[in-house]
Amino acid sequence: MGNNHLVNHTAAFIGGGNMGGALIRGLIAKGLPPGSISVGEAVQARRIALADELGVHVSADNREVVEGADLVVLAVKPQDMATTVRTLASVLAQRRPLVLSIAAGIRVADIQGWCGPGIAVVRAMPNRPALNNAGATGLYAPAGLAPEQRKLAEDTLAAVGTTVWVTEEDALDVVTALSGSGPAYFFLLAELMTDAAVNLGLTRESAQELAIQTLYGSGRMARDSDGDLARLRAEVTSKGGTTEAALRAFDASNLRGIVAAALKAATDRGREMAQAFGKSTT
Repeated sequence: MGNNHLVNHTAAFIGGGNMGGALIRGLIAKGLPPGSISVGEAVQARRIALADELGVHVSADNREVVEGADLVVLAVKPQDMATTVRTLASVLAQRRPLVLSIAAGIRVADIQGWCGPGIAVVRAMPNRPALNNAGATGLYAPAGLAPEQRKLAEDTLAAVGTTVWVTEEDALDVVTALSGSGPAYFFLLAELMTDAAVNLGLTRESAQELAIQTLYGSGRMARDSDGDLARLRAEVTSKGGTTEAALRAFDASNLRGIVAAALKAATDRGREMAQAFGKSTT
């Protein structure tokens, strides 16, 4: 994203927590001036910290923050979305900015209903590695979104990592299960590997260091490759060797089925959240 493209935009963030803060830092690093960013945040300590660190405008009044913005990022919890967005409807109607939601589960139709007619809405599902500029984000836009608004949404999330567009909104629940929740799965595996190594005789300090570096190094190898994960796995697996023995133990315990069940549970929960915090609150 070129600096000239960024300079032309003004952004309002509703919510200045971890993910909102990560996006703000990413946009500033990509060239969006801090003076073009406003943040609505209820917690005073966060307002002070964001203003001091980044030089952005902060306020406890979300309506004030949204005035004059051509991009409004909704970075609040799903259960707070309906109440928060409804209070902004009259201000949104004046400028008609692009509204970009990063809340899990809440559907575009519900957000549009709370925003009022004529407001373009895009949904994004980033993940916590965005805090380290290594995020993975799925994006969904309904038909009819203007190309320049689509680019603005993509550029905003690309400031903190990789972006992928999905063509069906339901697919975002799968994105949430895969990359949104995914870091926890890898951390759990590394944690379990550490515990197992300690039980087999390594010190916890050594086991943890080796597990974390292996997690990091494997991610680097996969990211720098052609994306063929099966081939990468095969290259580490010598016939009759230690890796093959470990993978056979995984197979015997139905690891494939366990992972499939976990992603389905997370996907189903995303859809339940849409019902709980979306349509039922309108």
